[in-house]
Amino acid sequence: MPGAPPGSIGLYGPGSEAWRLNREALLLLAAGPRALLMQVAHPLVAEGVDQHSDFRADPWRRLEGTLRSYLAIVYGSTRRAQGEIRRLNALHRSIAGPVRDPVARAGHGAAYRARDPELSLWVHATLVDSTIVAADRWLAPVPRARRARFYAETVPIGRAFGIPGALLPADLDAFERYLADQVAPAGPVHPTRVARDIAAAILAPPLGPVVPALGWVPARLYSWTLWPSIGLLPAPLRNEYGFAWGRRERFVAAWLLAAWRAWRPVLPPSFRQMPQALAADRRVMEVATQPRTGRTRPTLPSRPRLLPAGRIRPRAP
Repeated sequence: MPGAPPGSIGLYGPGSEAWRLNREALLLLAAGPRALLMQVAHPLVAEGVDQHSDFRADPWRRLEGTLRSYLAIVYGSTRRAQGEIRRLNALHRSIAGPVRDPVARAGHGAAYRARDPELSLWVHATLVDSTIVAADRWLAPVPRARRARFYAETVPIGRAFGIPGALLPADLDAFERYLADQVAPAGPVHPTRVARDIAAAILAPPLGPVVPALGWVPARLYSWTLWPSIGLLPAPLRNEYGFAWGRRERFVAAWLLAAWRAWRPVLPPSFRQMPQALAADRRVMEVATQPRTGRTRPTLPSRPRLLPAGRIRPRAP
C-alpha cells in the first residue's frame, strides 16, 4: 500500500480468509484443544511435549501460548509476525531428545527433534485444519473455494517454519489426502500412552493456574465444557484416544453449540471477537485513512510472499 508504514498490514491482511476465519474467540477456544489433541496424537510430538513442558500441571499455559503465537502470525504487523516465527523456530531448535515410550520408539526410532520437517508439517497442518473444521461446524459452512484460498494462504507460512516446499501439500486436495494418510491405519499418527495422558490434561485442566481460588474444584464438574472439541476430532483419532462419545456427550456438545449460536447475534464484536483481530482492524483503518494515501479503503494482499532466507512480506498492491 503506497504510503503505509513498513510492516503495518501484516502477512495476510483484511482481504484474506485467515482474517475472516480466525476472529471468533469461541471458535478458537474450540479449535485450540482440538489442534493440541491432534498434535500430540503423533507419538514424537507427544514425546516432545511430555519432556519439554509442564503441560500436565498447567495445560492452560500451552493452550494460551499456542493461541498467542498463532494470532500474532495471523493478525500481527509484519514485523511482529516475522518475529514470532523466528522465536518459534529458535525455540524448536532446542527441543530434541530420546523417545522413551516403547511403542513410539518401535515405530518412529530412538530420538526426536521438533525441527524435523515432517513433525513441523503435522503441527502446521493441525492448526490449518482445526481452523477450517471449527468455523465450518460452529459458524457456517465454509465453501470449498474459501477453504482452498485459506490453505493457499498458509503455504508460505509453512515454508517459513522450515517445511520444504516439496513436502508441503500443493493444494487443498493434496492437503486433505495428507491428513487422511496421517491418521489411516498405516499412517504415523496414532496416540500412545503418553499422548493419552496429555489428552487427559487437555480435557480436564486444573482451574488453579487460572483462578487460584477455584483450584479445589474437581475437573469432572466442568470438563464437559470441552466436549465440543472432542466432537471436532476425526473419528479414528477420537476412538483411538478412547474418548467417550455416546448419546450424553453428543447431546451436551450440541446443547453448548446451540447456546453459543443463540447468543452470538446479540453479543457485540468487542466481546466475542479476539482482541488481536480487533487491534488489527484498527491498525489497518489507521493506515487506510492516512491523508497521504488518498484512500478510504486499502488495497491489500490476501497471501503472504516469502523472500530469500525465510523473510516474509506482503505482496505489493
